[in-house]
Amino acid sequence: MAKVTAIIDIGSNSARIAIFRRTSRYGFYLVEEHKSRMRISENSYHNGGVLQQAAIERALSTLRGFLKIAQELGARKILCVATSAVRDAPNRSEFVSLVRSCLGLSVKVISGEKEAFYGAVAASNLLPYPDGITIDIGGGSCECAHIVGGKIETLTSLNIGTIRLKELFFDKNAPVSEAIAFVKDALKNLPDSMQSVRVFGIGGTIRAISKTIMESQDYPLTTLHAFEYNPQQYKQFYEKIYSATTTQQLEELGIAEERFDNIRGGALIFSLLLEHFQTQQVVTSGVGVREGVFLSDLLRTCNFTFPRGFNPSLRSLIDRFSIQDSRSKLTASYALRLFDLLQPLHRLDAQYKPHLKTSARLVYIGAALNFYQSHKHSSYFLANGLNYGYTHRDRILIAFLVEFYGGKKPPSVERHNALASLLPDYHCVEWLCALLGIADAVAVNVHSATFELENNTIQIITSHDTYLLREALAPISLPEGLAIHIQWLEA
Repeated sequence: MAKVTAIIDIGSNSARIAIFRRTSRYGFYLVEEHKSRMRISENSYHNGGVLQQAAIERALSTLRGFLKIAQELGARKILCVATSAVRDAPNRSEFVSLVRSCLGLSVKVISGEKEAFYGAVAASNLLPYPDGITIDIGGGSCECAHIVGGKIETLTSLNIGTIRLKELFFDKNAPVSEAIAFVKDALKNLPDSMQSVRVFGIGGTIRAISKTIMESQDYPLTTLHAFEYNPQQYKQFYEKIYSATTTQQLEELGIAEERFDNIRGGALIFSLLLEHFQTQQVVTSGVGVREGVFLSDLLRTCNFTFPRGFNPSLRSLIDRFSIQDSRSKLTASYALRLFDLLQPLHRLDAQYKPHLKTSARLVYIGAALNFYQSHKHSSYFLANGLNYGYTHRDRILIAFLVEFYGGKKPPSVERHNALASLLPDYHCVEWLCALLGIADAVAVNVHSATFELENNTIQIITSHDTYLLREALAPISLPEGLAIHIQWLEA
């Protein structure tokens, strides 16, 4: 597979290009992304779906610019897909041929089910939960996929979208009840087996709604990917959006100006789908069709899923920034041994072992920026670089451990009140920081050791000189009642 791959997604409302760079067999990261409000579907829905000349000309200009960006960034593979507006257009063949002849770009017009599949591949691999229903609201259609245990079970495409509703109802000032009836009629095509209390929200409309909700909560992070909330608390908010009759009303609700013309239809579709599925948790997805196309190519030989336990963000950070990989592996090994050995004392749930392991594997990456204050650099890398497969709680805990391990008592959760809602209690934080600090000190200063527990005292047994280890362990704040004894087995 190419080192750098560009994915172009021609949606009904906007077109995007996403450029990915591989760091290893499965590790990758997003290099760059651009969006254009190309509006390929403009004026098509009340013209029998025919793509209009002005929209086609905008598309050619947009795609020409996208190709230039891809070439400048060294993309050796460019994959381009087109969705609802193009697949529904009677003149789609003419459009595809025109793009090929003018730009040398092959456009793959995908079915609604294929579009749902790509969204599901992205969600199942890059979101932190194995079960849920994807809802991807586009300009001309809405795709849903049922994911169970990380496997895609059902795919459905509905002919309802933001621009379609805009042109058929909202532009004509039709009663909202007519748009509601239209959407509800489409929802009858959803299979009865598609049931889940969790929804993965894909697409610009859902991200815009999530961003508004996030800001209304004074949420401590700005990252939309994996942001979660209970939609039952926001039913009236959705209704206010799709019932708005002026841009001023939308502005007062916190909707961004660029979303004024299509947010009403999107909010209506989303609200009715959440009601249909009786959703209790929305998990916002920053990934969708583009990532799905990329992953389908990357994972085509392994059933479109990463190997068990693999995380592409973790791998990519190690590939790019880890300058002491063998030591970090040793630190992780010691940290997990200590966790198991001291479980009778700390009584932490095993769910925190992955956090401890990830922290240990990435504890040194900040030195790639600057050795001094590398703990803080590492913390920033992790809070902002663990994009895929982690909840916000996971990311913040891992970043917190890396910043505050190996020294004085970590600050109380209350002192980090902005993050308090995302961190576990202090007992958990204190113990994990201590375990990471001890593991790091041993890995750095004696390299090999065994551990035993006697009367609430960790016995560290090693055949190496322990002078530096004693110095490294001295400043580490231990949980109350825990002690360390070092046994040097001199030759």
